[in-house]
Order: sequence, then structure tokens, then C-alpha cells
Amino acid sequence: MSEPTVFVFANADPERRGLSRMEGAGCRLTYGEEAWLTPGCVYEDDMAARAAESVAMTGTSIRSAPVNRRVIEGAQRLRIIAKCTVGTDDIDVEAATDLGIMVTHAPTQANWGGVAEGAMAMILTMLKRNREKDARVKAGGWKDDSLIGTYLGRRDEDGYPGLTVGIIGFGRIGGRMAELLTPWHVRLIVCDPFVEEEKFARYGVEKVDLDTLLRESDIVTMHPTLNPTSRRMMGTDQFRAMKPTALFVNTSRGGTMDEVALADAIEAGEIAGAALDVFLDEPMDPDSKLLRMGNEVLLSPHNISHNHGGGLGPGIHWAADAVLTALRGEVPDNVFNPDVLPRWRERFGGNALIG
Repeated sequence: MSEPTVFVFANADPERRGLSRMEGAGCRLTYGEEAWLTPGCVYEDDMAARAAESVAMTGTSIRSAPVNRRVIEGAQRLRIIAKCTVGTDDIDVEAATDLGIMVTHAPTQANWGGVAEGAMAMILTMLKRNREKDARVKAGGWKDDSLIGTYLGRRDEDGYPGLTVGIIGFGRIGGRMAELLTPWHVRLIVCDPFVEEEKFARYGVEKVDLDTLLRESDIVTMHPTLNPTSRRMMGTDQFRAMKPTALFVNTSRGGTMDEVALADAIEAGEIAGAALDVFLDEPMDPDSKLLRMGNEVLLSPHNISHNHGGGLGPGIHWAADAVLTALRGEVPDNVFNPDVLPRWRERFGGNALIG
């Protein structure tokens, strides 16, 4: 039995925890180039050439050199693309499904739970003005009315109405956000047309359409997957529909928003500010106006989920498990495109490439 080739297109395993397992099972590993992660560059030819001989592909996010239809079609023996992240927006899942190839992902609780925790931290940092308080004290200052924060609760003894938080996308992360926010007694409204009605009732939230959410929310927090319906769903018109006092939070994917429109909306006073962990180009475009907006924005380098013991670590093991299971001719857990399974079983079921 010849060594099956596994193409690691974007290596996230410097400690070789998953890589060593695949090598130990008899796989030959080939690797993508670090330059492929550079925003704005195109490496489709190189990606396709490297994938052609592979029976499996695995890696972290690689938006500058996505695994597109051409790459997948050229890999005639490919049976699985295993992401060590929860997101699959850099994979042409439709093409993989058409061609009978499984796509798996890694929705580890440490990862998606960490995103919700990070989004909460961003919201509280902005509302409670923690950065500004820290800077003032370190500069020798003390109390000042400009440092007054925002009360979250639904109602106090003076009848303060509290805040309305709008959650866009009600999957794992959106649901955890609702759980984390419920004890704060805010009003929770949610927009997700693809979620069953029972889930809204179970979490005690109000289901609304996007226009209502934008109009009524004091905080808009984004948690959809990136797909054709969510791509650039937040643009000029949507930001103008928000309250001028509202905060926009995005810890989902940069492609869900128009960054230029967001910066313009903040600059024009159409919204109060933004907290962002994701961007269209990563690292950010150094000319982005968002980098020069001071405390009106809070920025994070797309690692909001990275806690000790979390981050990509668990996902690396999940991806290695998926590759090894598929190469034994079996179906792994966490298949993102389950519609492919009948055809996949016809092509590869029971056909083991490793022992």
C-alpha cells in the first residue's frame, strides 16, 4: 500500500500534534507556503498543483488562496477537506459536494464558546469605558464625567429602560451570547430566518426581522456563518438604520460587513462605535480608517476565541481524526456537507488507504 498524500494547505500545528498522528498512520504530508496567507495575493495555480496528488487536505483558514472548484476538480483522488476551524467560508463547499468530497470542520466548544466570551468582553469594555479609565489613571488623572459607563439592566428603581441587544445569527455562538446576556436582564432580539421557532422560545428571546433589529438595538452583535445570504449584509443602508447611539460588534467573519461603510458611519455619527475581531483582509489594510478612530473602535486580530487550552488546539485533533477516519473508508464526525454522504460512500466507503 503506497503512502497516501495529505496536503496541509495552511499549517496551524507547529507542535505537530495532529501532523505526527497522520505521519504515524503512514501518510505523506505536503505543505502550503506561508506566503499564501498574505492578503490580496493570488496563489491559485500553486494551490491546484499541490492539491492534485492529494487524497486529503487539511488546515486552518486561508482566504487569500481559497480551496475553490478548480483546486478541488484537479484533485481526482481527494476524499476529504478537513478544517481545524469552525468556519468553512474559504472552501467551495458546493463544489466539494458536487464532486463527492466531504468537508469537515471543528466546532469545538472551546472555540465557539471563546468567541461568545470575547464578544461579551468587547461589549463590556466599550460600554464601561474600561480602556479610557485605565489610561486616565495611568496618566495621573482621576474621576471624570467622560468616564461614565452604561447600565445594561432592563429596569432599575428610577425606571431606566436598559438596553436592547440584537443578535444576528443564532447558531452555537449566538445561542451562547443569549445565555451570557440573560442574567444582565437586557432585552434580547434575534434575527435568523434559518433557525427553528422552538429555539427562540427555548432561549427566551424575541425573533425579529433584520430591519427591526437594526432599528431597535442598542448593541448589534454579528454571529452568522459567511454564506451568500450573509456576505456584506451590513452595509451603508444597514448602518444608517441603526441608532446613532448604537454599538456594532462583529466577531463572525469580515466578509459579513462593508468595512468602508462602517468607518464612514462612525465618522458621520450614524452609529457610536464598533468592536471588531474580523476583517475583510487579515492582517488589516494599513490604510483602513478604522485604525485611526481611537476609542470609537475596539480592534482584535481575529483571535477572540483564543483561551488557554482552546483556540485551534482542539480543532487540530478533530481535523486529524477526520482525515484518518476518511482514509480508512469511514465517515468522520462533524461533516459540514452531509448531503454528500451517499455519493461519498459509493466512491470511498470501505476503501481503506491506511491500516
